[in-house]
Parts: sequence; structure tokens; C-alpha cells
Amino acid sequence: MTSQAHVIKTRMPIPAPTPEALLEQVHAALAEMKAKDIVEIDVRGKTSIADFLVVASGTSTRHVKSVADEVVQFAKKCGVMPLGVEGEREAEWVLVDLGDVIVHVMLPRVREYYALERLWTVGDQPPE
Repeated sequence: MTSQAHVIKTRMPIPAPTPEALLEQVHAALAEMKAKDIVEIDVRGKTSIADFLVVASGTSTRHVKSVADEVVQFAKKCGVMPLGVEGEREAEWVLVDLGDVIVHVMLPRVREYYALERLWTVGDQPPE
């Protein structure tokens, strides 16, 4: 009786993209969905929660949700599963946590109220 060697094929995990490569995917998704007023904030050295925050606006709750969904799809294509997505039901502010990059998609009035850009960039500019 002869024995057959069984070859087990294992998939090598896709290496996680660098924070910068993930950021490129986020920008591609935002451009694809025509998000407005996109701001990227480098928070390395300010917090350990992420390397980059991206804030963008949508024109309606439907647009905000669609933009966030597209960010999730682009991230999954490059092997990144979101750690969490919050705010989809109301869709006035949807947060997509991709680990190294956190994306905030907001209605303009909500964005103006919370002013995340000012919060995370306080002290970055030298005094005048």
C-alpha cells in the first residue's frame, strides 16, 4: 500500500499596511465618494490611540453614511478590518476606527460644533 503525501496549503496573512499606506486608502475612498473639506491630522506623539485622524464632511446623513461605508470597504480591500464603526444609525457623525487611522465623517454643523481640528492642533502653531 502506498501512502500519499498530503500537502496543506496555508494562506499567509496579508501584512498590515503601514499607517501611511492605510491613509492613502482612506483618502482614495473619500475622493471616490466626493467627501468635502478633508483634513488629515498627524497625532503621533500626542496620543497612543492612532497615528492619524482624518476629518471629512458629508452633504447629508445619507452621504455621511455612504462615505463611511466606502472607507470601510477600501480598508478591507487592503486587509484592514475596522476595530469599530460608530454613529451609523444617526449618520450625523460616523467614526471609523482603523487602528492607525481614525476617520470622522460628519455633517458640517456637527463638525463645526465639535471642532476636532482645533482640539487636536492646539499648540501646533507658534504664538504670533
